[in-house]
Amino acid sequence: MIFTPSLKPATLIKRYKRFLADVVTPEGETFTLHCANTGAMTGCATPGDTVWYSTSNNAKRKYPHSWELTQTQQNDWICVNTLRANTLVHEAIEQNVIKELADYSKISSEVKYGHENSRIDLLLQAENRVNCYIEVKSVTLLQHECGYFPDAVTLRGQKHLRELQNVVENGQRAVLFFAVLHSGIKQVAPAHHIDTRYAVLLTQARQLGVEVICYGAELSPDGISLYEKLPFFID
Repeated sequence: MIFTPSLKPATLIKRYKRFLADVVTPEGETFTLHCANTGAMTGCATPGDTVWYSTSNNAKRKYPHSWELTQTQQNDWICVNTLRANTLVHEAIEQNVIKELADYSKISSEVKYGHENSRIDLLLQAENRVNCYIEVKSVTLLQHECGYFPDAVTLRGQKHLRELQNVVENGQRAVLFFAVLHSGIKQVAPAHHIDTRYAVLLTQARQLGVEVICYGAELSPDGISLYEKLPFFID
């Protein structure tokens, strides 16, 4: 994923109402930008961090600037725009970066499936192969040198795990893909301490055959790309 033009920097003043953040540019201009991340953003939105933002050409937008990356005061890079994760995984599959998901001829997005009125993030198909259903999750919570998901209780995420289990039980392939969008994260684990139910469901899903794949990313104001497989463990 290439940012055209490259992102611009500002210093975070505060994030509020989940979707908004006030920043100040190096030139001293203060404005409000849009934040697409509805999560807790723990460790990703500390006042004084550098915000890297894009600007929309849509004149109808009330807030034309979008918060894309955080560069923390510890110099970690984080993609806080969760809308980017699906695109990154889609691109990586097309470019044959994700070896575990190679040799499929068709990629579809947001396909209806399951018993709970869901849409799968990515559906891979090929002749003479079972379909592969991929649920993409963005990992940005770093604690104790480990990346955790989720960063808040997620009923939606729990539903997705149940749906993936049903996919496997129906003879198809199901993948939970963790796109690790924090440069400081080198391994991933379920956040038992945040959402115990999600962690239990994830353990059950793996036992039934749901695959878990984690990849880290290179992040910069010029672009983002997945490039490195990371270990996943359940403690």
